[in-house]
Amino acid sequence: MVKISTVQFTPSLGTPADNIQQVFRLLQGIQTDILVLPELCTTGYSFISRKEVMAAAEGPEGQSVAELQKLSKESRTLVIAGFAERSNNKVYNSALVALPDGQLKTYRKTHLFYREKECFDEGNSGFFVVQHPFKDCRIGTMICNDWRYPEAARSLALCGADVIACPCNLVSSIWGIGMQARALENKVYLAVANRCGTETRQLEDGTSQSLTFTGGSVIYDYNGSPMEQAGKNGDCVITLEIDPLLTRDKFFNAFNDLLKDRRPELYINR
Repeated sequence: MVKISTVQFTPSLGTPADNIQQVFRLLQGIQTDILVLPELCTTGYSFISRKEVMAAAEGPEGQSVAELQKLSKESRTLVIAGFAERSNNKVYNSALVALPDGQLKTYRKTHLFYREKECFDEGNSGFFVVQHPFKDCRIGTMICNDWRYPEAARSLALCGADVIACPCNLVSSIWGIGMQARALENKVYLAVANRCGTETRQLEDGTSQSLTFTGGSVIYDYNGSPMEQAGKNGDCVITLEIDPLLTRDKFFNAFNDLLKDRRPELYINR
């Protein structure tokens, strides 16, 4: 069995040290094997220009990354956390994947949402799965708006994921429909770490933008049923035990296997 946790909280825009401390306070007394934090949890979300993101972003040597890696090593926990990643003259909406054996990998968001297209470069990491070094569990990562594209979760399932971790800053009320489907159609656990709170910014054209995040962080089982779900508001850590081995038999009756029955030669590949 494997323990997995999702953290829901309200990051403050532009205060990474405070945001990391918020996370550490919420995690006091919690022991887990996999920890999923929200999208852009170190910086907040509502950037209004690429220049602003570039100033807030950090590379693998950054302080927030170092703090989360330290947490991973000391607690023997695989940590997945959204952050703004700077790489040379590029900036990505990314999720670090810190393994407790010291490895560090980065997933870069494939499908950018709304004004993210004005602030971030398109992700180029592709989808990948990591093996937990101390548990028989394989974890893949996607970020927020990736849920709208079935190819994202399916790619991770084809790579062997038992669990899909999804750091989010969701603002709609319809995402639950898609997330449940992604878990069901791939027979995987799916852990959504969403934030809550509201961020209001004055835009460069003089108008304002206010985004209210919908919380509801949740862990779905491999049949798409919510195992436990947070409310729309308020800090919350959900910790559950899962059995990753139950995801690996993709048959759903004596004749049909979710992945082996695929007919990719008939699918439009473009």
